[in-house]
Amino acid sequence: MRIFITGGTGFVGRLLTDALLRAGHRVTILSRKPHISVDQEKISYLRGDPTIAGEWQKHVSSHDIIINLAGASIFTRWSESSREKIKESRLLTTHNLIDAMDASNRGTMFFSTSAVGYYGFHEEEELDEDASPTGDDFLSGLAKEWESVALSANQKGARVFLMRFGIVLGKDGGAMKMMLPFFKYQVGAVLGSGKQWLSWIHEQDLINIYLFLIETKNTEGPINCTAPNPVKNYNFTKALAEALGKRILLPPVPGFVLRILFGEMSSMLLKGQRVIPRRLLKMGFHFKYPDIKSALREILSK
Repeated sequence: MRIFITGGTGFVGRLLTDALLRAGHRVTILSRKPHISVDQEKISYLRGDPTIAGEWQKHVSSHDIIINLAGASIFTRWSESSREKIKESRLLTTHNLIDAMDASNRGTMFFSTSAVGYYGFHEEEELDEDASPTGDDFLSGLAKEWESVALSANQKGARVFLMRFGIVLGKDGGAMKMMLPFFKYQVGAVLGSGKQWLSWIHEQDLINIYLFLIETKNTEGPINCTAPNPVKNYNFTKALAEALGKRILLPPVPGFVLRILFGEMSSMLLKGQRVIPRRLLKMGFHFKYPDIKSALREILSK
């Protein structure tokens, strides 16, 4: 199949592109920077900014699958300008991709990235894809608006998948890349009460979910891209320290300290969601790394 990807040069995008190529697909990556492909029969790079309508849109409709991974990082202090950047990078890209689709895209698979933040912050409640969003925070509002825009691709005849990511764990990017230095020098610590849930997924399982869904028929809608066993912050912190052969020497970081350092973004660290990938489990998807200990052991063995 011919697959069009935005965000293909990012952490998840690089892994997914490699997997798609190994599976025999042809990939086009939209990038702001010029790239030269070593195998132009299997992969090509298209220069363009996905947030700005342009010539690149003429190439979208010739693809069987569209995967949107583009979006500015949320791991920053949320000022008014950064909020706008985070929001526009997601909504404008999605609008432009759908505007580029035409009648030939009937039956196209449109994968739109979302996040478990869609549900808002919860305590012990288990959340599957049928759970209603209750959050009134920035991330929940953003995810709801983002998904609403993505679903307009239905009007072009596309099957839309709303890929609600948990925290993606992998050594060469994402949250782990930021955390590892602290734990290696034994300055990692529990955050706040440590009782907040962390819904996570190993990078390989996330890639396998895409490959699995590409082969499915008559399926669309929200997909919780999380491992079936979410963990509390305390247990995650303990498991990471043990996997590194380290001890947790510092006391928990008080919530007020994190709020001073990160502002509203600290809510991501101090609150959470207990998300379950119910639809994937019912569809028979097999998680290679269903528990946090096996996931960390594999990541840190690299």
